[in-house]
Amino acid sequence: MSNQNIEIIHSKAKSDKKTKLVLGIIFDLIGMLSYVVPVFAEATDIIWAPISGFIMMAMYKGTTGKVAGVISFIEEAFPFIDFIPTFTLTWIYRYIFKKEA
Repeated sequence: MSNQNIEIIHSKAKSDKKTKLVLGIIFDLIGMLSYVVPVFAEATDIIWAPISGFIMMAMYKGTTGKVAGVISFIEEAFPFIDFIPTFTLTWIYRYIFKKEA
């Protein structure tokens, strides 16, 4: 591989990493919107819980995505714990603790 190809791949990885962070923050905010209208919250959580789990698995492949998808589903499905920013915490785990590109 030439240096130019390596640079393109590295640039895409950085862009993908930033995109996942921004999307993760947005998805966490969507999950927290249920606190705006308390009575409506439980109905939105029932809908959002499986969606957030699938999105998480799509964003993060492999074991990380599967485990985070299950955690995201549980966190959104159970009342009073859906304030946890699961998407952002998964991003931190993946790119800071595991130091993946």
